[in-house]
Amino acid sequence: MRSEMLVSILSELNGASADIEATGVVSTDGLMIAAVLPATLDEDRVGAMSAAMLSLGDRTAQELARGELEQVLIKGKAGYVLMTYAGKEAVLTVLAKPNAKLGLIFLDVKRAASNIAQLL
Repeated sequence: MRSEMLVSILSELNGASADIEATGVVSTDGLMIAAVLPATLDEDRVGAMSAAMLSLGDRTAQELARGELEQVLIKGKAGYVLMTYAGKEAVLTVLAKPNAKLGLIFLDVKRAASNIAQLL
């Protein structure tokens, strides 16, 4: 039931922008809770990478006195990876195309992360 609701939130987020290619909710220890990913992506790898990067982002924000971490953004030639907390125990990971309109995606991701946090 809960996983179906999470997939519904992720599907809605994927549908919100043609620039969003994949989404997933990952526990802070790296386990995939729910995902809407293309078959070419490995859920376990996405989960592990998301947890590792968010942990590193947390520590970096603390060590460099940037306050509480809000999100991690990675830009590669083939697109973006955006990670943000969805409550204390989960991370919302979004993969977006290289020409994505990030402002709109940030808004949609923030809304989805809030909905996911309430659900968990």
